[in-house]
Amino acid sequence: MKAVVIRTFGDPDGLEVVDVPVPSPAPGQVRIATEAIGVGGVDAVIRRGSLAAYGFREGHLLGSEVAGRVTAVGEGVDAAWTGRRVWAFTGLSGGYAEHAVAAVEDVLALPDGLTGADAVALGGSGVVAHFALDRARLAPGETVLVRGAAGSIGITAVQLAARGGAGAVAVTTSSAERGARLRDLGATHVLNRSGEPAPAAPAAPAGFDVVMDVVGGPRLPYFLDRLNPNGRYVAVGVVGGQPPADFGMRLTEGFRRSLSFATFSSDTVPGPDRQAVRSSQFADAVHGDLRTVVHAVLPLDQAVLAHREMDAGNVFGRIVLTP
Repeated sequence: MKAVVIRTFGDPDGLEVVDVPVPSPAPGQVRIATEAIGVGGVDAVIRRGSLAAYGFREGHLLGSEVAGRVTAVGEGVDAAWTGRRVWAFTGLSGGYAEHAVAAVEDVLALPDGLTGADAVALGGSGVVAHFALDRARLAPGETVLVRGAAGSIGITAVQLAARGGAGAVAVTTSSAERGARLRDLGATHVLNRSGEPAPAAPAAPAGFDVVMDVVGGPRLPYFLDRLNPNGRYVAVGVVGGQPPADFGMRLTEGFRRSLSFATFSSDTVPGPDRQAVRSSQFADAVHGDLRTVVHAVLPLDQAVLAHREMDAGNVFGRIVLTP
């Protein structure tokens, strides 16, 4: 089967399409013939070699979420899964392929009316957005800033915050066009990537009760300074790079404001809780109560182009690959 691996760490040209054996499901796993493959920010971070210290090596087969049809089950798995259309989390590898395997507890049957592309635009990111806002204890009437809102996590977070009655939902993004699209999804204030309002735009709140950050990078301390007293900052990604090593000094400098900083990974949420939220969000998407945004659907062998688009900052929503 065709798969995409990292030949060399670095820029997208280091990705390579290769032929590998079709995987066999191990006990407790299912095999899926993929119809849609999500391209996420973590894939780009792994591809650049930024996580090599955590055991990722050249030759790694990228991809963490897929949708498709179950074609085989491993020992101990109910044979009734065979033939069902599903969404699946494959870990941090194995998704960029014509066939993928996943533990059955990380597999969810797709409801009628939800496409594979929509499933991988929401399945992983929606859970992160939900539980990150929950971790931040965002309450009705409070103000929230979603930093890096043009990706699938941010797009879902904006909708959830607005639906939850946030007093203001501000976003950072790179263009007026993206800002308009985010307003349509529930944002009330649009800031540029530096955190400043666009010319002639309404003034944003001076501070925020919650900042949810997908970006990280060198400007993270600036956004810490935007927290209100008792404000909570939740970092859910570092697609813009690691923050400065001394960023914690901003927290201690603001000691009397009782600020909080947390990282969040959905890996810390019990599997049944993740699946319950995911199932609810899939149903909301079918009924039009939660919107997914697919930036583009590309063939699997154009994974290099998908990563170039991500690196260039051109993606609004999620790119989806198809075999």
